Amino acid sequence: MSDKTSLLFVDDDPKAGNLLQRFCEDSPYECHVFRDSVKALEYFCSHGADLIITDLRMPVMNGIELLTGIREQDTEVPVIIVTAHSSQDSAIEALRLGATDFLKKPFDMEELLLLVDKTLERISLRRENRLLRRQLQHVRDGNVMIGRSPLMEKVYGVISKISDIRCSVLIQGESGTGKELVAQAIHQNSPAADRPFVVIDCGALNDTLLESELFGHEKGAFTGAVGSKQGLLEAAQGGTVFLDEIGNISDAMQMKLLRVIQEQQVTRVGSIRPIKINVRFLAASNRDLEEMSRDGSFRADLYHRLNVVKITIPPLRARPGDIPLLVQHFVAQFATEYNRDVTGFDESSMKRLSAYGWPGNVRELRNVVEKHVALASDPVLVLEDFDARRPAPETGIDADQPTLAELERRYLLRVLDSVGGNRTQAARVLGIDKSTLWRKIQQYS
Repeated sequence: MSDKTSLLFVDDDPKAGNLLQRFCEDSPYECHVFRDSVKALEYFCSHGADLIITDLRMPVMNGIELLTGIREQDTEVPVIIVTAHSSQDSAIEALRLGATDFLKKPFDMEELLLLVDKTLERISLRRENRLLRRQLQHVRDGNVMIGRSPLMEKVYGVISKISDIRCSVLIQGESGTGKELVAQAIHQNSPAADRPFVVIDCGALNDTLLESELFGHEKGAFTGAVGSKQGLLEAAQGGTVFLDEIGNISDAMQMKLLRVIQEQQVTRVGSIRPIKINVRFLAASNRDLEEMSRDGSFRADLYHRLNVVKITIPPLRARPGDIPLLVQHFVAQFATEYNRDVTGFDESSMKRLSAYGWPGNVRELRNVVEKHVALASDPVLVLEDFDARRPAPETGIDADQPTLAELERRYLLRVLDSVGGNRTQAARVLGIDKSTLWRKIQQYS
C-alpha cells in the first residue's frame, strides 16, 4: 500500500491525464487517471481516494453526475471540478451538490497541484477543529475514557491510527471494561462522527427479533407486522453500527450478517428487494472469538471479516494506577448529577479501592462511587459496607482450571452474591441484558 496521497483524475482528454501523472512522479501524490467516469466511480467505491479532480463535460456520465455518485458514497472527500465550459450556473450547481472548488480550463499543472495542496490543507484543518470540538463535547457529556497506564495508551494509539479509515474493528474485553466507550471513541474520531451511531445488543434478542431489528420488515412479513419498518442498519446509513456481544448470535444469523457486511446491502424480512447501505461495523465480545472460531462455535469467515483491527481492553485489575483517576472522575460526575458537596474519598478508602480486584471492572467501580456520592453526608467520602480484599490467584474462581462453562457459572454466582441476588444490578455489572442473565441462570440451574 502506498503512503502517498491518492488523487483520482477523471477527464476524457488523455493528454491532461498523462501530463498530471508526469507532474505527480516526484510529488507526495499518487495519481489514478480515468477517461471513463463510470469506471472512475466504480474504482472510488472499491478503493476510495483522498481527493478527486473531474472534468465537467464527459460522455456517458458527466462531472455533475459523477459528483452525485461520489457524494452518495462519501460526504467528506474533496472534489475539484475543472471545465473549459465554465459558467456561473454550472459552478453554482457543482458547489451546491458538494464540490469543494472549481477551476477553469485552460490551466497549468502547477496551478492545479497548488489548488490540491491548499484544498487538502484546508480540509485537514477543518477536520482537526471539528474533532477537537467533538472531543470537548464528549468530555462534557461524561462519555470519556479515563486512564494513563501504558495499556490504555496502547488502546488510544490504535484508535488514533484508524480514526480516518472505515475498517471493521473487533473490540474484546471482560464485562464492564468499557467496550462501548471504545466504539463511541472510534466513531467520534471518524469522518462519520456527525452520522448515526447505532448500538445493537446481540445477546438480548432471539434470531427472529434480531433479524427484524437489523434488517427491517415489510407489512405482513409475519404476525404482528402491521406496517413496513426500516431496520437499524438502514437507519445507520453513512454511520457506524456497534454489534455488542456478537458472540451470542446463532450460526444462521452469523451467515446473514456476514453477507450484509461483505455486500453492504440488506433485504427486509418479507421482501426480495436489496437495499444498499454504507455502514461501518464495530463488534464487541467478552468471549474469545478467535478460540470460538477454532472450535466451530463462531464462524471463522465472520470472525476474520470483523477482525480487520482488534482492540483488547485491559481489565481494571491490570491497571490499578488508573483507579484514582476513575474514582475522581466519577465523584465529580455524580456530585454534579446529584447536587452533592463532595470532594472525594479519604486516603484509607482510596487505598482499599486501589487494592481491590474489581471483577466487574470499571462498571462495578462506577456503581460503588455512585452509591457513596448519592448517600454522602460529608464532603469527604468514607468507604462503607465494602470488602476490598483482592482475591489471591490461587484461591480465585479459576484455581482448579475448570471448563469455560464452569468458570462462567462460578463468576455468575460471585456477581449475584456481591449484589445480594439483585438480577437487575447483576446484569448491569456483567454487561448483559436481564433476559440473557435469566437464560444463563436457568442454563446453570
